[in-house]
Amino acid sequence: MDLRKLKTLIDLVSESNISELEIAEADGKVRIVKAPAQSAPAAAPALHVGPVASAAPPFERAAADAVVPAAPTGHVVKSPMVGTFYRSASPGSDPFIEIGSTVKAGDPICIIEAMKIMNEIEADAAGTIREILCENGQAVEFGQPLFVIE
Repeated sequence: MDLRKLKTLIDLVSESNISELEIAEADGKVRIVKAPAQSAPAAAPALHVGPVASAAPPFERAAADAVVPAAPTGHVVKSPMVGTFYRSASPGSDPFIEIGSTVKAGDPICIIEAMKIMNEIEADAAGTIREILCENGQAVEFGQPLFVIE
């Protein structure tokens, strides 16, 4: 898990009402626990972050050993928010786009559900869809690549 992703998770826990979060990925697990509220007036919540004991290698070694995928060529459309990615407007309907679809700037390309609100995401560039980088129903985070447009 890279440090940017870890920082994002820490910020989400800090700003939310949850007190504990545990994430397991192929390269290991991380558990974030928010410390109990302190009585000091300007005390910021303290977070305890540490890896959960597992057979996975430490984050530093896992990050060094990880194979870095090639950067996609073309314009990358990134998620403007944290939420759940959907390729169509409803479960039974056709996807907004497929690989090879031609889009104009402003065309709807997916929906991201955040806090029970369906947010229609529009293409921010014109071109042809070359890659769809997320699966339907997958959780996405802010700035995560969703599509590649050429």
